[in-house]
Amino acid sequence: MATTGKRTRRPAPEPAKCPDCDGKGETTETVRVGARKGRATDDRQAALCLTCLGTGEAPD
Repeated sequence: MATTGKRTRRPAPEPAKCPDCDGKGETTETVRVGARKGRATDDRQAALCLTCLGTGEAPD
């Protein structure tokens, strides 16, 4: 009588990370002030990654 071995499932491969946001889904943008010149300040604000739309996965 032969013994039956248990088959183990391979884990699903992780989806590739978005190259723009490194898989976080957010990027930081520089805050600009002023109507004409748009002077950049030292402040930053979080913005949704437009490449992956916040999922963190690389688009196909």
